[in-house]
Amino acid sequence: MSNSQIKILMNGICGKMGKAMTAGLAKEPDMQIIGGVDIKGGADIGTLCGLEANGILVETDLAAAIENKQPNVVVDFTNPQVVMKNIRIALEHKTPIIVGSTGITEDDLATIEELSNQYDTQVFIAPNFALGAILMMRFAQEAAAYFPHVEVIERHHDQKLDAPSGTAIKTMEMMSENRGVFAQGAANEFEKINGSRGGDFQGMRVHSVRLPGYVATQEVVFGGLGQILTIKHDAISRETYLPGLILSLRKIKELKGLVYGLDKIM
Repeated sequence: MSNSQIKILMNGICGKMGKAMTAGLAKEPDMQIIGGVDIKGGADIGTLCGLEANGILVETDLAAAIENKQPNVVVDFTNPQVVMKNIRIALEHKTPIIVGSTGITEDDLATIEELSNQYDTQVFIAPNFALGAILMMRFAQEAAAYFPHVEVIERHHDQKLDAPSGTAIKTMEMMSENRGVFAQGAANEFEKINGSRGGDFQGMRVHSVRLPGYVATQEVVFGGLGQILTIKHDAISRETYLPGLILSLRKIKELKGLVYGLDKIM
């Protein structure tokens, strides 16, 4: 292993994203996966991720793995139930962490920023690592200034736990900067089935679809006088997130404190 390589500890390595990202990062000459952590411990991380066996076994204790492996950075693809605990553990060990898990709230971000400053350690959080998705959000933000009537439809695989997705929330937050708060639809509209009109974010409606077969798809649909504008991004496979993750790994040392969103480093 070269001293110039980025030593990475993958947390949540047994999940679909963890395995896909590990396999992709292993091909990068300036990166080295030195360990993996998951509640499902014991497997050889090479065999687990479709690579050659390397004798490095999946561990179950993140704190112990950080202490033993001394990574340059932790990459976290776990779930909303444990991600805050994982971030705290990494920061307490003064180890930068890149977070791809979603479900992080505004209150969570405030706490993470305090911890990042307290331990003087970088945290990078991306609701979405797909470069195309970031462009989709940017275009939607610009369009909202001209088409304030908008709804978001996001589709994911049926194992995704949180709804709406972090990408959908981030998209609506960005659009809200160019759009006033108002209720859409007929003033006297009603739902025959509760939730039919989706969630409400400052008057914008968001709809979450969970079905097997999807990876991640998001449509932002704008309605105007005599016209409809749709901005859409499809993630065909999990490899779509790899270029964004690689970019964040190469830039993490340059960051200060908490940085939220891939757009901040593009």
